[in-house]
Amino acid sequence: MRTNIAFKATDGTTLRGWHYLPDGAGKHPTIVMAHGFSAVKEMYLGKYAEAFAQAGFASLVYDKRNFGASDGEPRQEIDPWLQIRDYSDAITFARNLEQTDADRIGIWGSSYSGGHVLAVAAIDRRVKCVVSQVPVISGWQNFRRLVRADFLAPLRAGLHADRDSRAAGRPPAMLPVVAEDPMSPSALPTADSYNWFTTTAAARAPAWRNEVTLRTIEYGFGYEPGAYIGLISPTPLLMIVAVNDHLAVSDLAITAYERAREPKQLVLLSGGHFDAYVEMFGQSAEPACQWFRSYLR
Repeated sequence: MRTNIAFKATDGTTLRGWHYLPDGAGKHPTIVMAHGFSAVKEMYLGKYAEAFAQAGFASLVYDKRNFGASDGEPRQEIDPWLQIRDYSDAITFARNLEQTDADRIGIWGSSYSGGHVLAVAAIDRRVKCVVSQVPVISGWQNFRRLVRADFLAPLRAGLHADRDSRAAGRPPAMLPVVAEDPMSPSALPTADSYNWFTTTAAARAPAWRNEVTLRTIEYGFGYEPGAYIGLISPTPLLMIVAVNDHLAVSDLAITAYERAREPKQLVLLSGGHFDAYVEMFGQSAEPACQWFRSYLR
């Protein structure tokens, strides 16, 4: 069963999403979930929540601030540390639902939010189990893998100009999330990013917009969720990594996993970043279900 929900973040911003319940009465272990970079909940999150419900778990799925059905300004801006704090606010809301077993809370994140959950699990000890799927480990290192060195100076000039423009009261500069030509300016300059976002938006998520604020990129420079991975233990950590991932690059994720302490488990998918949602959905969802069964049931 799925119902619409809304809750307030600490700063008063209203976040909206879905509450999934498994069959049966009583209080259920609950998984808090949000999507990756610029993505909205309609982009396959419901499939994961349905799989978790079939495995006996409730789920709280929400759009991150400034995106989709959630409030927040400026629209289409990603501040990863605000999003991390919102995860904890979502946990607070979930724990206070009458259908939730407040002592059995798990978190799940993918891509950008796959990095978020590493920090959340290290900081918020109400979390009893975490699944991090195709995670971003280091904003700066990931950025340098994606962007040519000769593009850096023009980007920095644009960031400086945007700061001056905002200070003068003008709207923020915007950047496409994806572009058909990977050499054109975009936040995610890979062909598979363009194909997945545009195809998925057309089929499932008309609320998705192909833009983020330029300042989103600057916020990403200081985003280092991998620094928290050694602090997650004793909370159980499952990482699901796609070995051919060149967006949230796989070698950074595997290296970070080696720094994590027990209990932990690594699942390797043979595909790329976006295969976890579609072609390899079963191979990503079932290990997550098993992990939650092991530590939340």
